[in-house]
Amino acid sequence: MRRLLDRFGFGPRPGELASAKAAGFAATAAALLDPTAPSRDAGVVATPAPSLGAEVLRPGAAKQDAAAKKQAVRAIASQELTLAGWWLERMVATEAPLVERMTWFWHGHFATSEQKVRSPRLMQHQNETFRQQGTGSMTTLAKSMIVDPAMMVWLDAQQNSVRAPNENLAREAMELFLLGIGHYTEDDVRAAARALTGWTVDRTNIAARLLPRRHDNNTKTILGATQNFDADSFVELVLSQQASPRFIAGRIWYRLVSTTPPPADVLDRLVAAYGPNRDVHGLLVALAAEPAFRDTARTMVKQPVEWLVGLLRAVGVKPGQLPPTVVHAVVNGLQALGQVPFLPPNVGGWPADVAWLTTSAALTRLKLAEAVATRVDLTSVSAVSAAARPEAVRVLLGVDTWSDRTKAALAKVAGDARPLFAIAACAPEYLVSQ
Repeated sequence: MRRLLDRFGFGPRPGELASAKAAGFAATAAALLDPTAPSRDAGVVATPAPSLGAEVLRPGAAKQDAAAKKQAVRAIASQELTLAGWWLERMVATEAPLVERMTWFWHGHFATSEQKVRSPRLMQHQNETFRQQGTGSMTTLAKSMIVDPAMMVWLDAQQNSVRAPNENLAREAMELFLLGIGHYTEDDVRAAARALTGWTVDRTNIAARLLPRRHDNNTKTILGATQNFDADSFVELVLSQQASPRFIAGRIWYRLVSTTPPPADVLDRLVAAYGPNRDVHGLLVALAAEPAFRDTARTMVKQPVEWLVGLLRAVGVKPGQLPPTVVHAVVNGLQALGQVPFLPPNVGGWPADVAWLTTSAALTRLKLAEAVATRVDLTSVSAVSAAARPEAVRVLLGVDTWSDRTKAALAKVAGDARPLFAIAACAPEYLVSQ
């Protein structure tokens, strides 16, 4: 049950694990997967998307004087912090966590970084697209992403014209987003780049526009098919390839279940549920129903954002409860851990599983957990005797059991609830989603 709340959300809020256990696995999974749940999500109402103001980076910005450039950099940094802080707050507050979990998944899958885009408004627009389309039709989502303004800036697609085709987006669309390595050729990349020519980015209006004079309107041969492909028909072609459904299902498995690939029969069933309509929701329903989903051997190390959001949910943090200074400290802590929303390191997204277990990361996590501990209500832990506190913090964090080694470590700091909480949050039993 804890795995379900971890993998289809960000972990339980106070009392949620006990309620889920009482309801049963099937009923809890159905509630998490209920497509109408987002319409009743009070957490969304409590965390409206921020207004970021006007676009800071404008054409000709390179010609600005030093003072103007410095002012623009400060303005963008402020917007970036606002946006990252807001999304973390939304993840903590949501009562329909699957939506935010899949928004987070797609952000890592169609990895786009503000480091190059330099437009929090474009990144916010992409984020909302993931939120609105991320549990629906893969066709709809992929078509949106192929002309998404932030994605286009990130992969230089706004420079892609009939006179000078740019291959970046075409290559990554097939290799990392929709098909997988080994299922296309360099000729396919070149032809696909021609299909994607002509699109430009309007930063002011947060839109992509097709300029017919810049588009290659000739016949192209891609993946063995010949016609006058454009952006939409290119996406349809790639998604229709036999390898595509298995690739998409495999990537969702990789992030929500295990870095070990699923058995062939499991993958077959997931692909069948995804079906000809390329239904992401149907795939997730099938995933939750798989016995392999409950296999306790398929553990995963929580990514820093998943760990932090789960920690804040566990102690019942509410929207606006953390002051801006603490939010700033939280974002800085995530930066030290190597994972800040809207800043994936490259087009391949963030690493997974044991890559997050390093000595320096352990020290940073402890400092971050200590910062959280100073601002949350730990009455449920401090109200009991010192001897009973390790058990109380176990219940608070939704951990099944402490190992003897962890019990011994926690007993040494049980006199004060705050360091106890911080150390428990960094224990292997909490860092790993069992």
